[in-house]
Amino acid sequence: MRQPRLAAAIAALAALFFATPATAEEVDVELVLAADGSGSIDDDELAFQRRGYAEAVLSTEVLNAIRDGIHGSIAIAYIEWGGPASQHTIVDWMVIRDEASASAFAEALVTRPRAAWGYNSISAAIDYSVHKMETNAHEGIRRVIDVSGDGPNIGGRSIHAARDEAVAKGIVINGLVIQRPGGQPRIVGGRPLSLVYEQDVIGGPASFVMVADENVSFADAVRRKMVLEIAGRVPDRGGAVLAADGLGGGYARVR
Repeated sequence: MRQPRLAAAIAALAALFFATPATAEEVDVELVLAADGSGSIDDDELAFQRRGYAEAVLSTEVLNAIRDGIHGSIAIAYIEWGGPASQHTIVDWMVIRDEASASAFAEALVTRPRAAWGYNSISAAIDYSVHKMETNAHEGIRRVIDVSGDGPNIGGRSIHAARDEAVAKGIVINGLVIQRPGGQPRIVGGRPLSLVYEQDVIGGPASFVMVADENVSFADAVRRKMVLEIAGRVPDRGGAVLAADGLGGGYARVR
């Protein structure tokens, strides 16, 4: 009796190790939305951010951008980040290709509880997002991490090391700087926060920063940004422009 059982066990192990791996689902973009959930974001602001992303995913502009892709679908995950030990998946990978799948993502996003705590480890958020991309069941033509926040990197490892390692793996990192309407532009070490994001956070071919402020609402900025990321385009320099010197409102410099 032992020999048949041993043979069956060996066969099972062989099947496990030598079986052809499942084919990853092909999509146009693997997109991680990495949103600030740190201590500087209160509960109302957190809910406001989530609604902005939910509305963007449901918008006609974003859905049309998805349909216009080669595969007509994207894989998207939403995470919130806080301190170095506080990165959390709020909505795990979902494939969006139509109104029904977009509605499912949006509903999950606005109903999940808050999880992040602590202050501003963008580097850990990037590392966490890269890991999610490397362990998912999707194969995107492009891979993009979309980091939004109202402050610079504070804790965790070097932001430049995290960014550069992600870019070396073919991942583009874009940024969305959140500035409260009516507030003064945040200055960090003598630099506007938009310039901090440009120099320290974003990376990869044609990466860019957008700013949500009194000139460009958060919801509008998120929607425009997602359309560009899904379509594989960058902001033009017309309209509302935020150059690296901090003038105006809207877009920051495109790399």
